[in-house]
Amino acid sequence: MEEPTPERAHWAFAAFFTGLAGYYLSTLVVTALTADRFEQFDVTSPPVLGPLLLLLFLPNVLLGAGPAVVSRLKANGPTVDFGLKPTVRDVKVGLACGGLSLLLAWIVGVVLLSVRRDTADTRSALEDIGLLSGGKSVWLAVAALFVFVGAPITEELLTRGALWKALEHYKIPRFTILALTALIFAFLHEESWRTIGLFAQGLAIGSARMITGRTSSSMVAHATNNLLPAVYLYVGAS
Repeated sequence: MEEPTPERAHWAFAAFFTGLAGYYLSTLVVTALTADRFEQFDVTSPPVLGPLLLLLFLPNVLLGAGPAVVSRLKANGPTVDFGLKPTVRDVKVGLACGGLSLLLAWIVGVVLLSVRRDTADTRSALEDIGLLSGGKSVWLAVAALFVFVGAPITEELLTRGALWKALEHYKIPRFTILALTALIFAFLHEESWRTIGLFAQGLAIGSARMITGRTSSSMVAHATNNLLPAVYLYVGAS
């Protein structure tokens, strides 16, 4: 298959770092505003903090807002620059790569569990959200929906959108771009025990972007990958 010709995108690194800066700055603000809310509570009877979930999602939203705003100001807008309107091919490739991502996550998880079984301290952040939401509620449904739809959009705009386009601008080989964006994707989650699995998933998700040349396909792959965690978040809440 012929490789798509990279578009000129001198603005893309600015878009990437704007999203990244927004994420970390808002994380600091959210942490400062919510730190005292979690100092003391009975884990057997957690407080209902549903509305607070929206605040906790703010840093992730800003990951994608930075690239979207810079694209709007400096180029053709995110719809054109990142190919946000999925085609039938985008959906097919995305579904296939998303399924591959789930398979790779399972394989890596099995291998890591066979090597190290003391994983009691590796509770997912999704479980923390379920704990603090106070059981099944509209807020928990919003959280699950964001995991399924919101996070794939924002994280892909940053990594397989702005960063990918920036590296293409400087004519970095596409397989190197695939590996670098997967690495940033893994580190972005800040879960050291999942880094290897997230890197493998990033390679699978990024493959959709590499095959089609469009970020919408990696968004579909990412959403496919996140479907099971979203369902688990909602259904598994006590």
